[in-house]
Amino acid sequence: MNVTLSVDAQLLARARKKAEALGKSLNQLIRDYLQSLAGVDDRNESIAEFKRLSGKGKLAGLALSM
Repeated sequence: MNVTLSVDAQLLARARKKAEALGKSLNQLIRDYLQSLAGVDDRNESIAEFKRLSGKGKLAGLALSM
């Protein structure tokens, strides 16, 4: 789906430079941001994120591990 945005020319230029520095297109950078904003719908990505975060928390100085 195509979306049209109105942004300041200087903001757009800075955003393009930032995307280039990250090795991404501005389109990909915006898509990644929207996906993180809206949440993950892909089950495999959700499982991978859960595994990545599991066992990394602490409660009152005690490590929580699974």
